[in-house]
Amino acid sequence: MAPPPGTTSNGMAATGKADLGRTDLGRAEPGKTDPGKTDPGKADTAKTEPPHLPAFGADPHAADTGPHVRLLRKAARVLLERLPQLSDRLVASLYEHEASYRDGPVPPDDLWQGCHESLRSALLALLAPAEAGDANPQTWRLGRRRAEQGLPLEALLHAYRIGGVIVWQSLVEITVEREPQDVHELVHAATTVWNAVDHHSTIVADAYRSLANDLSSHHHERTRALLDSLLDGRAEPADISAAATVLDLPEDGRYAVGMLRHARPGTGQHDGPRPSGTESAHLLWRSRADAEFAVALLHNGAAEGEVLDGLAKALRPSAGSRVGIGLVVDGLAELGRARRFAEVALRTCAADGEVARLDQRLPAAMVACQADLSGALATRTFGAVLALDPGDRDVLLGTLAAWFDAGGSAARAGARLFCHRNTVLNRLRRLEQLTGRDLGLPRDLVELGLALDAYRLSGG
Repeated sequence: MAPPPGTTSNGMAATGKADLGRTDLGRAEPGKTDPGKTDPGKADTAKTEPPHLPAFGADPHAADTGPHVRLLRKAARVLLERLPQLSDRLVASLYEHEASYRDGPVPPDDLWQGCHESLRSALLALLAPAEAGDANPQTWRLGRRRAEQGLPLEALLHAYRIGGVIVWQSLVEITVEREPQDVHELVHAATTVWNAVDHHSTIVADAYRSLANDLSSHHHERTRALLDSLLDGRAEPADISAAATVLDLPEDGRYAVGMLRHARPGTGQHDGPRPSGTESAHLLWRSRADAEFAVALLHNGAAEGEVLDGLAKALRPSAGSRVGIGLVVDGLAELGRARRFAEVALRTCAADGEVARLDQRLPAAMVACQADLSGALATRTFGAVLALDPGDRDVLLGTLAAWFDAGGSAARAGARLFCHRNTVLNRLRRLEQLTGRDLGLPRDLVELGLALDAYRLSGG
């Protein structure tokens, strides 16, 4: 029987929020979504008609004779005359036995009307199955409407069982009242009554699931569109407020973005399950054709370095991929800037499998953002070195890189290069001679470091 509309949550996505950490928001072409075009709470409940099912009682082989059929139809006619009272009885029983109706703000008129329509369809089907007409569309629309309202499916089916009990009890009561000597014949009609209940329960459940899937899809699309608008930096103030609600993210939180890109866009998606968070941040994931993004919401009091380290581990690059981790920003409105920071960090990666944290590579990032100037810097600084044989060139520049990585220690650089510290010093002196720079002078040291980054990022 038709239950009233409910309001309790059943876990579907009609008005739900994105599940931080467990949400994979799918793949989309960048820039293709519009956060204002879909609304998960406004699916059309009538747009989808039910799949073809025969009307209840349409089986030509079904028995249509016998004392029990006569008794059933006589009692059904009386119940049809008492339909308002029967609807009242069902409404009262639903409020008494099903908390989803009792505790939710269900409009009384909607409740009563739904019960009245379903009881009428059921009684007409019992009176004249073949002539009753197909009540499937009405039942189907009712199921989709209840799904849109957020009534749990379990409560919906429970209401049909309660309605079936009330109809059966009423049929027996009327027969006892009018033809008590034949009431025993009515037991043979029980199967007919409960088959009718099962028939409409199946339709209403299928309709419910149909709209639940639609709502989930609409909500997913809406969520992706809102997150994309934030990551692309094109969100209007109203979009930011909507995103905060739908994504369950605070507008004034602290955020960072990590970006994983594969050598061939659209291939090699993140292997294994995505973590829902780290010790210091919640994670929200978004896959696109060009890259995969992890949005980190920092826990209160979390240290930035700890968060960025955890983000790098969560993205963990595989063969053929690189990872860039941007700077921490304040506020959901700054998520676009955080994504751009991650892209800049990614540009400082010189090899596959590398993870670049922008806070640790700001000089290199400045070089990477000025391709023409960085190329000129590398050429003018290392011109004489680049003119050497490739073997000599690589030895000198590799030694300079090792010396920088070793914090200016020739001994530690030698250990990395498997040579004596004096060999390192000799190579550095030769490089100074070729470049005309002095590693002891701060300005020359900065220029050599930036030129080395420019050369490395150019693929040298």
